[in-house]
Amino acid sequence: MTPVASPSTSLSLTAAQPDQREQLSAAAKQFEAIFVRQMLSAARKSDFGGEKGLFDSEAMGTFRQMQDDRFADIASQTGALGMAKMIEAQLARMIPAAAPTTAAPTTEGAKTDGL
Repeated sequence: MTPVASPSTSLSLTAAQPDQREQLSAAAKQFEAIFVRQMLSAARKSDFGGEKGLFDSEAMGTFRQMQDDRFADIASQTGALGMAKMIEAQLARMIPAAAPTTAAPTTEGAKTDGL
């Protein structure tokens, strides 16, 4: 399982870094994966009375959890649910715009026509 956040990958919204958008995208995908895991876990806890029997064991429960974790990772990476994209778009508005790095044209050495 990948860590959700660490001090080295935390977003600092005060300084505009070129990779802030990439970090935001990764964080949004990780959040979507966590949300899907929680959703699947809650769905698995519901019991309709038909799950008892031959295939009801601790090993099967572990397998289902691993299966749900993998599904959540794949769904978040492929954007199947689209939640990460919406989260990223919402939070991207809070990132300050980077200052333009292009220099203004200079008139030094410019040719004048005398007009």
